[in-house]
Amino acid sequence: MDEAPLRTLTPTVIGILVRRGADFAAAEDAVQDALVEAVRVWPDAPPRDPKGWLVTVAWRKFLDAARADTSRRHREVLVESEPVPGPGEAVDDTLQLYFLCAHPSLTPASAVALTLRAVGGLTTRQIAQAYLVPEATMAQRISRAKRTVSSAQFDQPGDVTTVLRVLYLVFNEGYSGDVDLAAEAIRLTRQLAARTKHEEVAGLLALMLLHHARRPARTRPDGRLVPLTEQDRGLWDTRLIAEGVDVLQAALTRDRLGEFQAQAAIAALHADARTAEETDWVQIVEWYDELVRLTGSPVARLNRAVAVGEADGPRAGLAALAGLDPSLPRHTAAAAYLHERDGDPVTAARLYTEAARSAPNLPERDHLTRQAARLNAELRG
Repeated sequence: MDEAPLRTLTPTVIGILVRRGADFAAAEDAVQDALVEAVRVWPDAPPRDPKGWLVTVAWRKFLDAARADTSRRHREVLVESEPVPGPGEAVDDTLQLYFLCAHPSLTPASAVALTLRAVGGLTTRQIAQAYLVPEATMAQRISRAKRTVSSAQFDQPGDVTTVLRVLYLVFNEGYSGDVDLAAEAIRLTRQLAARTKHEEVAGLLALMLLHHARRPARTRPDGRLVPLTEQDRGLWDTRLIAEGVDVLQAALTRDRLGEFQAQAAIAALHADARTAEETDWVQIVEWYDELVRLTGSPVARLNRAVAVGEADGPRAGLAALAGLDPSLPRHTAAAAYLHERDGDPVTAARLYTEAARSAPNLPERDHLTRQAARLNAELRG
């Protein structure tokens, strides 16, 4: 069965259980058990009211666990003495769950795992597969995270910025195992956008859609990376691009620019170019100026230097790069590219080789190694 519609109900059902008296950790465990039961039962006997079914089964799971836990006898009495509301409570606690799972006391890794489980409805096994760690390791991470947030007030105001950073971390993990984390991050961000009019939520959603639209062209069949300038733009998903641009334009009209909107604007300019040569690099540099102003990020400054190299020539790009810390990730790769553009293949080949040694992943290392080998072969020829 398609589990995606089932997972969308997860935060609502957790919220209902918490409002009935369950603590967050117990409610989340009970809902996970109910989801497993739904996957087993629903293909043969789908309920008329899926949410009501999940609430009923999860509540029973919670009460069964409470009865089995002798240390909670007093709480059990309190819980069972309360009148049980019907399953169709109108309160939607999804937004509060986002805030809770992105609690500032959690590490980024723990916040991501808890968000995928409590808001995304993924199982521990699925999350462990996606992050290529043993299921027991992920179970411990999630358990610690739930204990950490168990004392937090469920209805306290949360920080949208923290939530967005967690979702962006999920998106950048891409795909692994049987869960497409990029698609899951988009689903969760859509869900968040439906519950808040925050312009940066819209900015992040637009950024994700625009990046995801280029995904089919990013790798060759053998897994090798394809640089943006070499991608087959006919493979880009024009529907996602159009949606991303629409979402971004609506956010920009609110005149409260944030870093995700600026990043999305840069992505939109790339998507708008029918060929690499038609890219409006001057306007991209202007958006990087905005991004640097907003964040002061060294990574944004690095990307700006590359854009300057495209807009004003490689010498200008190298000058912009010279003011940055050489230990910055991908600094050496950017320098190699700009030196090649400047007609210095010897320096470029050396820098590509050096950059490959510190590449953050195997596909990138392979790409940089191939760039160095290509230039060295041309020099020998």
